[in-house]
Amino acid sequence: MSAVRSSSLAPFPPPPVDRAVSAWLVCHTRPRCEKKFAALMRAEAFEHYLALVPSVRQYRQQTKRFTKPLFPGYVFACVPPERKARIFQQDLLARAIAVDDEPRFLRQLADVKAIVASGYELTVLPLLQRGRRVKIVSGALHGLEGFVDDPTNPRGVVLSVDVLQQGLLVKVPAENLQVLP
Repeated sequence: MSAVRSSSLAPFPPPPVDRAVSAWLVCHTRPRCEKKFAALMRAEAFEHYLALVPSVRQYRQQTKRFTKPLFPGYVFACVPPERKARIFQQDLLARAIAVDDEPRFLRQLADVKAIVASGYELTVLPLLQRGRRVKIVSGALHGLEGFVDDPTNPRGVVLSVDVLQQGLLVKVPAENLQVLP
């Protein structure tokens, strides 16, 4: 009898998400809150995707295996406009960015899912465009800023010396670059 009582007191499940009305959002979470935010999306029955990849950390005495976000700080979620306020209630989210071209976004999201499911080793690199400002984030030139030379034939980053109206072309691996706004 107590089982009947506990099930009758259980909360009603949330209504199903109507994809025709819902909008996809790129949810920028607070630091290290991606998995908690994905759990909230699951509890609210919102369609969502958090790309997780396996990781191994070697310590002196042991090896730890875990999953980490492929895109740190981001979860993709499909949320009905009338329930959008719900995603901000637990202070896990910094901001939610609306997706402009949803068909293109969904194709790219399907590609990401396929790549993650393949098990291949992968690395996230900045999308580099000619003339784009970048910052070098590791190595001997850490902190320097410059412009992308030519991403189709990458020879490096141009660091400008404005007073001389000249630039220095430095060969830097793409994984050492951070795209600036």
